[in-house]
Amino acid sequence: MSLDALLYLLCLGGGFLFLVILAMIGHFFDGAGHHDVGSGGHAEAGSDGSDGGGVSAFSPMIIAAFMTGFGAFGYLLSMVEATKSPIISAPLAAVGAFVFASAIVSGLRLVFRKTQSSSESKVASVVGTTATLGTGIPENGVGEIVYVQGGTRYTAPARTEDGKPIATGAAVIVTRIVGSQFFVKPA
Repeated sequence: MSLDALLYLLCLGGGFLFLVILAMIGHFFDGAGHHDVGSGGHAEAGSDGSDGGGVSAFSPMIIAAFMTGFGAFGYLLSMVEATKSPIISAPLAAVGAFVFASAIVSGLRLVFRKTQSSSESKVASVVGTTATLGTGIPENGVGEIVYVQGGTRYTAPARTEDGKPIATGAAVIVTRIVGSQFFVKPA
């Protein structure tokens, strides 16, 4: 076995072992410690693309996948006569590993994007809809509206547009939203 083939096998084995260790740490310790590389935390704002779907391209798991892919592609390429030379096999292995790791990142981002959608109300779309006063609005005061959106019941503080009182249980139309305050008028 040539030295370059051995190096590729070490990358393949080391990357795979690292993936297994990371998976075990995540499973048995539930990711305890929460030490993220890059901006992979909940308040994502990094330049590594982790703000798009919850998976950083520079996470330890993706780096280990790249290393595993590099070893696998390099070993396979070193077995073919036309690509046996490390000058040819190493760059091709790096390209193959990049494509492999990119596919994993893209797949995981797709999964996380689909599973992390929010069930919270899209507040701006409430303007123009009908709601009911759960708590009456006193003159120049604040009450509470109840509205249903997407099958979910929500409540919100509300004021009347003209400052006049409206009784509990009355139907109202949401006219605008300023901050967390909903403005309404009688329906």
